[in-house]
Amino acid sequence: MSTSDMRDIDDTVVAELTRLRESIDNIDAAVVHMLAERFKCTQQVGLLKARHHLPPADPSRESRQIARLRQLAETANLDPAFAEKLLNFIIAEVIRHHETLAGNTTAHETP
Repeated sequence: MSTSDMRDIDDTVVAELTRLRESIDNIDAAVVHMLAERFKCTQQVGLLKARHHLPPADPSRESRQIARLRQLAETANLDPAFAEKLLNFIIAEVIRHHETLAGNTTAHETP
C-alpha cells in the first residue's frame, strides 16, 4: 500500500498497521539471526563429518527432526506441512554445505 493510498485511512488504522509491520520486521530479523546461528552449528557438524569421513546426510536424524518440527508446529498452531517444507529446504542446504565441506576437507586434511 503506497503512502498516497494510506492518506484516506483512519490514523488509528495506519498506526496499528505500522505497529504490526514493525513487529513483523523484528521477527524477520530474529529469524535471520537464528538461521545464521543454526548454520554456524551445522557448519561445525559438517566439518566433523568430513574429518571422520561420515556421510553428509543422515536420513534417520532428518526424519526424526521433521517429525519433531511437525509436532512443534502443531503445538504452535502453525501448519505442519509448511514447517516440514521449511525444514526440508534448510536440510537440503545443510547437506549441500556438508558435501562441499567433504570435498574441501579431504584435500586439506592434516595427519
